[in-house]
Amino acid sequence: MGKARAMTPVEEVDLSAVRYQSPSLQAPHLTGFSLRAFVWLMESPLFGRLLTSILKSQNNITRMLQDTVIPERPMYLPEYPPQEPEQGVVLLGDDRDPVDRVEEALHCLPPYDPSVRWLTGDKPPFLYWKIRDFAHAYRSGITTPSVVAEHIIAGVEEWSNKKPPMPMLVYFNADDLRKQAEASTKRFQQGNPISILDGIFIAIKDDIDCFPYPSKGATTFFDKIRYVEKDAVCVARLRKCGVLFIGKANMHELGLGVTGNNPNYGTARNPHSIDRYTGGSSSGPAALVSSGLCSAAIGTDGGGSVRIPSSLCGIIGLKTTYGRTDMTGALCDCGTVEVASPLAASVEDALLVYSAIAGSRPMDKLTLRPSPLCVPNLVSPDNNNILGLVKIGKYTEWFHDVSDRDISNTCEDALNLLCSSFGCQIEEIILPELEEMRTAHVVSIGTESFCDLNPHYRAGKRTEFTLDTRTSLALFGSFTSTDYVASQRIRRRIMYYHNEAFKKVDVIATPTTGITAPEIPQSSLKLGESNYVVSAYLMRFVIAGNLLGLPAITVPVGHDKQGLPIGLQLIGRPWGEASLLRVASAIEELCLKKRKRPSTFHDILNA
Repeated sequence: MGKARAMTPVEEVDLSAVRYQSPSLQAPHLTGFSLRAFVWLMESPLFGRLLTSILKSQNNITRMLQDTVIPERPMYLPEYPPQEPEQGVVLLGDDRDPVDRVEEALHCLPPYDPSVRWLTGDKPPFLYWKIRDFAHAYRSGITTPSVVAEHIIAGVEEWSNKKPPMPMLVYFNADDLRKQAEASTKRFQQGNPISILDGIFIAIKDDIDCFPYPSKGATTFFDKIRYVEKDAVCVARLRKCGVLFIGKANMHELGLGVTGNNPNYGTARNPHSIDRYTGGSSSGPAALVSSGLCSAAIGTDGGGSVRIPSSLCGIIGLKTTYGRTDMTGALCDCGTVEVASPLAASVEDALLVYSAIAGSRPMDKLTLRPSPLCVPNLVSPDNNNILGLVKIGKYTEWFHDVSDRDISNTCEDALNLLCSSFGCQIEEIILPELEEMRTAHVVSIGTESFCDLNPHYRAGKRTEFTLDTRTSLALFGSFTSTDYVASQRIRRRIMYYHNEAFKKVDVIATPTTGITAPEIPQSSLKLGESNYVVSAYLMRFVIAGNLLGLPAITVPVGHDKQGLPIGLQLIGRPWGEASLLRVASAIEELCLKKRKRPSTFHDILNA
């Protein structure tokens, strides 16, 4: 027996001595029969314990969590020091009516100029239609929500009827959508729209309740054991603003994967290349927004599940601070890493939807003490000056640890353009123990997910999960109470390092993913796929947002040599969504000409 390894107390760690180590994850890539056989072994009482023990040992999980003395006390929920008020913002009021909040946020955007979108003779660079474009079209009589609904219905059915099926939605009711659109059309005809979001089509991920649709979590059975009786809080807030819901969007089953593979209903495809994954787990929401079928969608993010698919599909993905949005009515509302957040075609659309859905639940207000809800005033005369004072943290070795330097170089070019345009500064930072952070996250989200699903697993539903999900659950079920508590001790250490970094910088910049959209193996379509190496590349930069609950946003900044989108991620201080939205808006504008139209796109407003 050797001597136990001991970590240095976090306050005594010498950052100058820290050396970045690229992660080396070891796990088999499995599809088809090999995946089925592997699941049988993982679930076997005889072989399962041995196999999980080998996997954890090969990836240093046992050494890190069982054989190491970690001197810090556990942090079971994100804990933040009081934050300085953000500059150049407008307070929305956490408890105000969402209609009033959206109206307040609207005044923070530059004045709408219809000539830019409707009357320009020269063909502008590709732009998605924004929420304000739809609002203008409805108010000026160019079209109606009912007309737009028919184009959406045609687009959704086109994807669902492909061979093999590539559905963006797992529950869709064309007649219900027509009824919603008809009611909105009547409000416009009577000159009485509810808000700027009236008549705006939004998709809801299938792990968020949207009455009367079922919530399956993209399983084949969850709606039979859990019934939807009312909207989730975030959905109710959008409905109050007049939003029209197009259905329940496809996802990686129960959110336990980041590719978007789903053999239950068919795997959603990336509109930029339909032989590629969208990323997950919010695969359907990203595909719908990227393809032009809706301006925004609501997803959940527990391990990059909003940011990864947004990046791979070339759209905006905002992950809010843990506790900023009320998770009541989501399947994953009891964990310590998940949030409900918007995916959108543009930063301004993300800002408007965020203004509607934000607002902490009462218990989170007591325990997390959120800073006041606000958005950036982008029309303030001080906006450019505030941007000029922004300090951007960059851990260079980590930043460039990607599969292809195209990714990090494109992100670096966007940062340099931001700095040359506004005078921002890039500061070198060091973030130690990134591998420990990844391990603590997988144990945290894995243990919490297993706790939620284990009763159904034991009640005979095990074989109704996909093979991929069963692989994950077998691994998660092997984590011990010691593993979980050790992970929460690591969470405190990682929080300390990030708090120290935020004393020097305002935001931390990374590529959003370590690879662009991976190809979908044909052998994965029927039985699924387990590929933890690809998942690790996709999740390389997103974990701090979840383990620490920090806000983050991905912005499209270009494409690789294959034409696949590249996203830049900005990570903010706790409750710093307004600052992130300001910087993201500037980057979006600077990189606008680098965005390309997806190869599959539905121009539903021009149709």
